[in-house]
Amino acid sequence: MDAFTAGILQRIENTEADLDRARAAGDDFLAEVEQAELEDLQRLATEHGVRFGAVSTA
Repeated sequence: MDAFTAGILQRIENTEADLDRARAAGDDFLAEVEQAELEDLQRLATEHGVRFGAVSTA
């Protein structure tokens, strides 16, 4: 796995965890921000042929 792939997968995983924490805390604004970040990362991964389905649960 190259550095880009490893990095993007790690960022997706971290953002999913941040999103889960924001939701659990009831912070709707932060949850929206994290959701948008997650969607951007997933789009970027897709554009570069990085498969993230096994990592992503959102």
